[in-house]
Amino acid sequence: MFYALPPITRALIAANVVLFFADNFLGDALSYYFALWPIGSPFPGRGYFGFSPWQLLTYSFLHASFWHLFVNMFALYMFGGELERLWGPARFLNLYLASVIAAAITQLVFSSVVVANPYPTVGASGGVFGLLLGYARYFPHRTIVLLIPPIPMPAWLFVTLYGLLELYLGVTGTQAGVAHFAHLGGMLGSWLLIQYWRGRPPFGGR
Repeated sequence: MFYALPPITRALIAANVVLFFADNFLGDALSYYFALWPIGSPFPGRGYFGFSPWQLLTYSFLHASFWHLFVNMFALYMFGGELERLWGPARFLNLYLASVIAAAITQLVFSSVVVANPYPTVGASGGVFGLLLGYARYFPHRTIVLLIPPIPMPAWLFVTLYGLLELYLGVTGTQAGVAHFAHLGGMLGSWLLIQYWRGRPPFGGR
């Protein structure tokens, strides 16, 4: 099944899996430098280490746990292949990266206004949430079945409820340690790029 995936989806999954195990083998050394750190954050035990521009992209290839990796890669497997076949490799990669970078910028803005212990952000969730938004836009009536509980619903409703849940959890801080606003930022980046493709507001006709 993995080899039946189109090339960019397959490459993204492979890169995430390889780098997860590499980071664990190296004692989280990759996370020290390639996770997304808040601007100006000190890094305990290793002197000063704050934000670097490459982190806007590299953070998305690192994960905090195997379960974190599994959930994101499963979503990429479920939704990425069909969207890549629809858009083609170039557009698919552009949307994924735009979602990742928009999620990173959103997280940096959020961390700059919230007084808390600085912590790094890792994970492909921003890109995955961008793909979810894209899936709901192009396949709104496809049925998605939740794992827990197993409730079927159309894609547009699933993504809408998921987005509202992320907003609620982010505002209330109910689920600490999860970058909920980064997830929403990934959706925003995806929405903006799709609007640009379609020549719709806030972009003019092309």
